[in-house]
Parts: sequence; structure tokens; C-alpha cells
Amino acid sequence: MPEAKRPSLADQIYDQLLGKILKEEFPVHSRLPTEGVLATSYAVSRPTVRAALSRLRDDGIVQSRRGSGSYVLRRPDRELISFVPLESVSDVQRSYEFRIDVEGAAAAWAARRRDEEDLAVMDAAYKVMEQTYQQKALGVDADQRLHLAVARASKNLFFSSVLESLNEQIAFGVKLSRSLTLLDIPGRQELVLAEHRAVLDAIGRRQPELAQATMRHHITAAKDRMFVGTQED
Repeated sequence: MPEAKRPSLADQIYDQLLGKILKEEFPVHSRLPTEGVLATSYAVSRPTVRAALSRLRDDGIVQSRRGSGSYVLRRPDRELISFVPLESVSDVQRSYEFRIDVEGAAAAWAARRRDEEDLAVMDAAYKVMEQTYQQKALGVDADQRLHLAVARASKNLFFSSVLESLNEQIAFGVKLSRSLTLLDIPGRQELVLAEHRAVLDAIGRRQPELAQATMRHHITAAKDRMFVGTQED
């Protein structure tokens, strides 16, 4: 991620545990070693291990069972480590969480305030994105152009300013998402396009609640396609 920060000990333990989960050294449904064992293995304090496990729980990767310990709940997409360093995984997820709320609100305001020019700009951006998908290209710029068009249609400068200020971080996440999409089943591209189309349709029909819901669904789904991974039986 841009502007990398020095990882804390808890960050480092998080990265190492996530790496073992991705590589299935800790398979889905398996019980993780106790806090004490992990603290000894990594030569850190138990509070440090506890903080790392808390982050894994927040990311939906492990779950705690009272009196039993921590278990692997899900394994993120294995291809993640092909595109992004482990220390960036949590930051990318947090970026998507932020976007869910901000862009959902922007879409609602866009549905209330958009004019015909806004609709034309959004539709043009969608068509460019659709073309890049058909060409099997990453289309990061096209995706961001569409989301920014929605924010600008809100007629609230703060929404578009936030997205513009986070352009590099958002592009990083979109590139990762698109890279994984291109490796996935063919229908995934059509699904992503349909999610974007649903947002624009709700805005065009002046349905703010639906516009907010469809935007939140789209960004949540994009996050989940990367980070929820498999929950194997």
C-alpha cells in the first residue's frame, strides 16, 4: 500500500498467522494454538498475540469459541499473496469498509440531486468500463471514473474530494479486485457489471434508498470476493 507504515509486533504476528492460513498450514475449521503457545513461538507477549487474533476476528478469518480457543473460519482467496504483500491485506480491507459507508451515502445523494448531464457522464463511464471488461483489461481507471462520477452527482464536494484524495489507495484495492476477477469464473465479470448497473439505474430512477443499498452491496461484495474466501465443509 502507498505510504507504508512500520508494522507493529501485532501486525507482524497477524501477517504470519494469515500467511499460514492462506497456505493451509492452519486449515479451515482447525483450532489455532493457544495464546500462550503462540506467544512462546513468536517470542512476543500474550497481549501482542491477543491483538493479532482480534484483527483476524475483525476480518472474519477466525472466530473465538468460549472455553475452546480460536478457530479458522475462512480462508481468503489464495491468489491474494500473488498480488499484494501480506502486510497490506488488512489495509485494503479497511479501505473497502470505509468506501461502503462513504460511497453508499454518496449514491443516495446522487439519486436525489443528479441531473441529465450527470446521468450522461455516469453512463459514458459505465460504457468505458464495460469495454475494458470485454477486453479482459484491468480497467482500474474506468472503474474509478464511474465511482467518481457518482460522487460528483451528489453535488456535495466532500464526497468527490474524499475519493480524489484517496485515489491511490482506492486504485490499489480496485487493481487487486480486478486481478482476482480475471482469474475467476467467467460469470464474475458479468456479476460485477450488473452490480454497477443496478447502482446507476437506482440513481436514474431517483431512488436514494435503493441507490445506497445497491452501492453498499456492490462494494461489500467486492470486498467479500477477495477476503471472505472459502468456508469449507
